[in-house]
Amino acid sequence: MTEQSSAEAQEQQALNERHRVRMERKKAIIDAKIAAADKEIGIVIVNTGNGKGKSSSGLGMVVRAMGHGMRVGVVQFIKGAMETGEEKFLRRFPEEVAFHAMGEGYTWNTQDRERDIEKARLAWDQARRFLSDPAIGLVLLDELNIALKYRYLDLDMVIQDLLARPPMQHVVVTGRGAPQELIDVADTVTDMAVVKHAFKAGIGAQAGTEW
Repeated sequence: MTEQSSAEAQEQQALNERHRVRMERKKAIIDAKIAAADKEIGIVIVNTGNGKGKSSSGLGMVVRAMGHGMRVGVVQFIKGAMETGEEKFLRRFPEEVAFHAMGEGYTWNTQDRERDIEKARLAWDQARRFLSDPAIGLVLLDELNIALKYRYLDLDMVIQDLLARPPMQHVVVTGRGAPQELIDVADTVTDMAVVKHAFKAGIGAQAGTEW
């Protein structure tokens, strides 16, 4: 071994040891936090922001919950005019997930506020049935934030129903423009930001990535 290669080996060994010490300290901190987080209770998760992936994340949690043997309820606000890949897939498991796409399309397509309000209220009736059923382990309220943003639903009523749900039931709410009142009562909130999107380069929505 040359003098240079020996020095490089010693430097690498020192780097590895510093990494081990840092990770050992980090593990101790994380283990202590995990030990302190000893509560088990249903949580409210809000995915909002202008970035892609809010519904995809919510539907991913649906599949995760199903994998743990939970029964799941899905209510899609706004969406419903077009059947998505997720809907086609989840309808294969009717005993595990109840899927309700109850909108009639994006608001710029429907152009009928009274009709949109009617559909949102019917969707909330279904959501309320899920939120009152302790056998449902997770409820996804997809694009609910849009219905709240356009005041299709009463925000105080929605929050009251969320807070009155069974104690071990999880709820995931998606959509842009989550109201601050909902953010305040949520346990976990993610604001998804846009870095880059194919649509701005003239690439249309495609099966498997957007729907």
